[in-house]
Amino acid sequence: MNIITGEARGIKLKTLEGEATRPTLQRAKEVIFSAIQFDIEGRRVLDLFAGSGQLGLEALSRGAEHAVLVDKSPEAFDTIKENAQKTRLYKKCRIENMDYAAYLLSAKRSGVKFDLVFLDPPYDSGLLVPSLKALYVNGLLSESAIVAAEWEHDTLLEDNPHLKEMYDLSKLYKSGRIYFYKLTPEKGETV
Repeated sequence: MNIITGEARGIKLKTLEGEATRPTLQRAKEVIFSAIQFDIEGRRVLDLFAGSGQLGLEALSRGAEHAVLVDKSPEAFDTIKENAQKTRLYKKCRIENMDYAAYLLSAKRSGVKFDLVFLDPPYDSGLLVPSLKALYVNGLLSESAIVAAEWEHDTLLEDNPHLKEMYDLSKLYKSGRIYFYKLTPEKGETV
C-alpha cells in the first residue's frame, strides 16, 4: 500500500498485522479519491477508524489543509505516527489514540467542523450507523461536507430511517461498496 499521488506520491506505508484491522484496498482507495479529487484542496479531514492512516494521509498528500486521524488501537496509533513521519505530513495532522465516540464528543467541545470524513469501521463491528449519527448530532460536519464510507450493504439509509433524515446518498460505487453521503439539503449546517 502506498500514497497514490501528491507531495508524498509513491511512499510505501506500513500496515498493521493481523485480523483486527482491515486496511482499505488500494483499488477502493483509488475509487474514493477519483470520486472526490476536486473536493480535497484546503479541506479539513477526519479519518475515523484510521488503521494505518492511509486515507487521511492520502488526502493531505493531495492538498488537504489538516487531518485528524483517530484509532483506539495503540498499534494503529504507532503505525499512523510512523506513516505520517515517513510521508513528511506529520505537521499537517493530529493523531488521536482513542475510541471514536470519545473523540467525537471532544471534537464537539472544540467546535471543529470537518469538510471530508472517511469512515471505514472494522468489518461487522456495527459502528458505521452510530458514527454517522454521532457526526451529525455533535455538529461536526461543515455544510458542504462529504462523508466517504465503506459498507457491505447498499441499504444503509433505507434500513436506518433516522439516518435518512440526516444524510443523502450523493454517490455510490458498488466496486468496493463505497458510499458518499452529504447532509440533507434542508438541514444545512448542523448545530
